[in-house]
Amino acid sequence: MPKQNTICSNPVKKYIEQAKSFHGYAAPGIIIGGFMVDLAYRHLPEEVLLDAISETQVCLPDALQLLTHCTVGNGWLKVIDLGRYALTLYDPNNGNGIRVYVNPVKLEKWPEIKNWFFKLVPKKEQDTQRLMKQIQEAGSDICDYEKVKVKLSEVTKKHHSSLGICSRCKESYPVADGDVCLGCQGKAPYLNK
Repeated sequence: MPKQNTICSNPVKKYIEQAKSFHGYAAPGIIIGGFMVDLAYRHLPEEVLLDAISETQVCLPDALQLLTHCTVGNGWLKVIDLGRYALTLYDPNNGNGIRVYVNPVKLEKWPEIKNWFFKLVPKKEQDTQRLMKQIQEAGSDICDYEKVKVKLSEVTKKHHSSLGICSRCKESYPVADGDVCLGCQGKAPYLNK
């Protein structure tokens, strides 16, 4: 199969620069993620406004945010950390979508990608140039896709109830969370509160 020259209609080199700017550096995972998003789009109707799921919190959410209208902030991107390098683009009205994942069997043909993906070689010993070259040569060929039906009840955007002012910290919070905000209930990740 010929080398894939574009990711979502952008030249691969342009996407790599965008990824570098957005992510902080052109991480292998965000580049592979770009090819994954592209593969999903190739199997979805063009006119549908889509939502997204990332099954990992590492790199893939950034690829989705760069290449789709789905962001964590607007609620159209859900990060459900199952520890799998997979993403789904789906119609939020009916749940029909395409799930794309890295197929470990297909990595056998790409030893540098396999070493990186499975962490078989420490990062400082990896041949980054060779890794990036293999990622660009492989494109979406290291992935598989499947049609899925998303359980919309599991991913529906939760609307906050009315807001109140917490009697302890005096900050606003959804009153449905209880008598005080979740932070004051001990669920904040800080040691000094």
